[in-house]
Amino acid sequence: MKADPTKKAAVSAKPTKGKLRENIEALVIAVILALFIRSFIVQAFKIPSGSMQNTLLVGDYILVNKFIYGLKIPFTDVTVIPIKEPKRGDIVVFKFPEDPSKDFIKRVVAVGGDSVAIQNKKLYVNGELQENQFAIHSDPHIYPPGFQFRDNFGPIKVPEGKLFVMGDNRDESNDSRFWGFVDVSALKGKAFLIYWSWDKEDFDVRWGRLGHLIR
Repeated sequence: MKADPTKKAAVSAKPTKGKLRENIEALVIAVILALFIRSFIVQAFKIPSGSMQNTLLVGDYILVNKFIYGLKIPFTDVTVIPIKEPKRGDIVVFKFPEDPSKDFIKRVVAVGGDSVAIQNKKLYVNGELQENQFAIHSDPHIYPPGFQFRDNFGPIKVPEGKLFVMGDNRDESNDSRFWGFVDVSALKGKAFLIYWSWDKEDFDVRWGRLGHLIR
């Protein structure tokens, strides 16, 4: 008795269909997992400017801890599970207050309730001089009070729920001195690791920065 070739074809087609389905399911799971990680756990960012030099350089690729300040409803600024409050010294990524479509990265220098003042480039918080080992000044010139806010500012009190942020490259940073406070709800997370660094001018990888913890 001869075998029916139609049945053979049907039998051989089943494993192929099962394999395709497995691949699709694996892809869907991978996409969902990636979206979950990006929304709640960690997100990658690239440093486009020199406002945080020498802590962060142009061409550094960093990872940001997204859940450290609390879990948010995806695509909103609503925190459903608060975890930790931002503190002075944290390097944070946030929505730029003047254009929320842009992400900025700066260092928190004062939190809600603090008083901030800058006198001849020196930062004072609650009347105490802040010595930041990471802050640099590239311009020796000091602008007098009333001329502009870069070198002389305040004193001003930070409202509750707000942050005063500055770049570590103090003379070359567009920060709270010029456009005001950052709302805590606008935070995207805290920077913690450099995972890649590319110097496009020298066309070279900065190997020594890879895996560097951000402080």
